[in-house]
Amino acid sequence: MADIKDPENTILMELAGGTVTIELLADVAPQHTARMKELARAGAYDNVCFHRVIDGFMAQTGDVQHGNMEDGFNLRMAGTGGSEHPNVPAEFSKLPHDRGTLGAARSANPDSANSQFFINFNDNHFLNGQYTVYGRVISGMEHVDAITRGEPPANPDRMISVKVAADA
Repeated sequence: MADIKDPENTILMELAGGTVTIELLADVAPQHTARMKELARAGAYDNVCFHRVIDGFMAQTGDVQHGNMEDGFNLRMAGTGGSEHPNVPAEFSKLPHDRGTLGAARSANPDSANSQFFINFNDNHFLNGQYTVYGRVISGMEHVDAITRGEPPANPDRMISVKVAADA
C-alpha cells in the first residue's frame, strides 16, 4: 500500500490486477493536475482503454471520447479524442521522463494536451522537455507492467475506475 502524503493530489487507478497509486505534481504542472482530477471526479476515465501500449516504452490511455467504447470502430478511433474541455497548454519542466512517470499525450502542437496521458515503462529521457510530466506511480507499477501490449491491443486493458484519493 502506498504512503499517501497528499490525498487531494493522489490518483487511485483501479486496473484488473490491482490499484495503481499516482502522486500528482501540482506544483510542477498545476493545469494538467487540475484536469486529471476534474475528469476523475466526473468518472470520465472509468472503463477507458489503454489504446497504445509499446513494450519497453509506455502505456497510453485517457481518450475519454472514444476509449470507453466496446465496438471495433470506436476502439480504432481511441487515441484521436479528448474531453469536452479546452486543451491544456504545455507545462514543461526539468523533471525527467523516468520509469513510472505520467506524461501528457498530445499532438504535434505542444499546447494540445487534453485528457490523454501515458505511463513510462522505462526511463524515456528522449521525451524530456517535449512532453509535460505531471505525476509518478508511487505503488502498483507491477500492474502497469502487466498491461496488454499493442497499438491498439486486440483485447485492451481498461482503467476500471480512476478516483482522487481524497474522495475515495
